[in-house]
Amino acid sequence: MDVLFFIEVSLAGLGSGALLSLTALAFVLIYKATRVINLAVGEVLMLGAYLFFAFASGLGMPAWAAIPLAIAGGGAIGAVVERGMIRPMLGENPIAVFMVTIGLGSVLVGLVELTWGTDPRALPAFMGNAPIFLGEAYVSRKIAIAFVVAALVIALFLALFRFWRGGVALRATATDQAAAYSCGINVPGVFSLAWIIGCGTAAGAGVLLGAIGGISPAMGVFGLSALVVVIVGGLDSVAGALLGGLAIGLIEAWAGTYLGGEYKLVTTFGLLIVALMIRPYGLFGTREIERL
Repeated sequence: MDVLFFIEVSLAGLGSGALLSLTALAFVLIYKATRVINLAVGEVLMLGAYLFFAFASGLGMPAWAAIPLAIAGGGAIGAVVERGMIRPMLGENPIAVFMVTIGLGSVLVGLVELTWGTDPRALPAFMGNAPIFLGEAYVSRKIAIAFVVAALVIALFLALFRFWRGGVALRATATDQAAAYSCGINVPGVFSLAWIIGCGTAAGAGVLLGAIGGISPAMGVFGLSALVVVIVGGLDSVAGALLGGLAIGLIEAWAGTYLGGEYKLVTTFGLLIVALMIRPYGLFGTREIERL
């Protein structure tokens, strides 16, 4: 086996895994606060990439201005969806709320196709193309930048959860909503905050993903791989999202390179089935015990 080639494949897998971790974090943030599995995260990711395309290509804005606006657009979608669709359904059957997020994803895909069409597009180059070498191993500049940005954002989130008042409120609400109410925490406000941050994070991940491989209405399928990450790592575990994303990224890179591209999703979802059979609440998830 060519060791250098294996290292290069692994580095590319870690770059993809960092984006998976960032997208999985959007799932975890929303689920921890509201107990809603938002299956539209992949489509919000796609919408974030298209918003950047609209600002950068359509309006000619520089990347430093278009990226925050795309992220803000994703956050605004999260706020509208939480306030207008999810909050009125609190207390309803979880399956009904789950189906609402599936419908939302289809609506977002339809809006993108009506606005920008179905043809794949390339985002304006804002990362450069000069290669990066770690020793003798080649790493795509775009993947390296995406990895660094994703790592910095995740580190920022961890710091905010630990020290920021809003982050403490998120953790308190995720632990016990009734206790959070009794402590004077605005729980509905925390719900909105979780959706805004989660969807904004997904939109930012979409910009990074689109810069690497281009954009299309089908790119929301990346959210399915991120969903595998959170199920394997634990729906309510930030650590599970981080470690699971890197692990899935590596496994997909190895499977796609050595077995063939058609085996990437087969391997990913095969791993999901095995994980659900062995540890259905995830490797780092909270095991819920119910009294019968």
